[in-house]
Amino acid sequence: MARDLLDLLWHDHASAPTRGARGPRPRVSTSRAVRAAVELADAEGIHGVTARRLAADLGVSPMSIYTYVGSQDDLHVLMADAVNGAMPRPAFGRRRLAARLRVVAEANLALHVDHPWLIDVADQRVSLGPGTIAKYDHELAAFDGTGLGDVEADAALTFVLDFARAAAWTRRADERAAGLADEWAQWAPRLEAYLGDDHPRARRVGAAAGEAMDAAYSPDHAWTFGLDRVVAAIEDLVRSSVPRPR
Repeated sequence: MARDLLDLLWHDHASAPTRGARGPRPRVSTSRAVRAAVELADAEGIHGVTARRLAADLGVSPMSIYTYVGSQDDLHVLMADAVNGAMPRPAFGRRRLAARLRVVAEANLALHVDHPWLIDVADQRVSLGPGTIAKYDHELAAFDGTGLGDVEADAALTFVLDFARAAAWTRRADERAAGLADEWAQWAPRLEAYLGDDHPRARRVGAAAGEAMDAAYSPDHAWTFGLDRVVAAIEDLVRSSVPRPR
């Protein structure tokens, strides 16, 4: 019988319940099953993680998989928490707030680039896992000394993480972005001819942006511009939250 998701998430903790001494020992541990699922998802995406494929990799029967990891939704939660827990956590040191925020954002973008399937896991139960809580605790340290209240710090961190996640989704959705530069050079004049005098604002702004980025869209430009705005907004929040001397 599969254990409850909370117990599965914390299965390595000293307080986690055990299965008992009777009966044969499981051939596969929860940790091993989750690692295999992550490797499979990294290679083939979240939809490639099926009971049959995972069972074949682990050398067990497909019917037994979910006795180790609960349901398929539970498995996705376990996978997300595992990669969150393994994420590097560089010390913030004496960096200023802007630099700390950039470290958090860039680390989360890298996490999603390394594990593109993570974007497909939107289950809020991931927040209950040890890896995710440790990640959250570390990232909250970016706001130490800012004077933000607990609720504001949580909201500000969510703002940064949501931006990084959205940027990662855009990069994954536009897999042709890297090859658009060559095509843009050929398409831009033809597109201008098709447009003629129609949509003047779109033509003017699009032409300026296309020339600057050498493409119709640049994920790097969008990332830099967006992150600058995110950082500026949070810095403004911190300034407005600091009590003014009377």
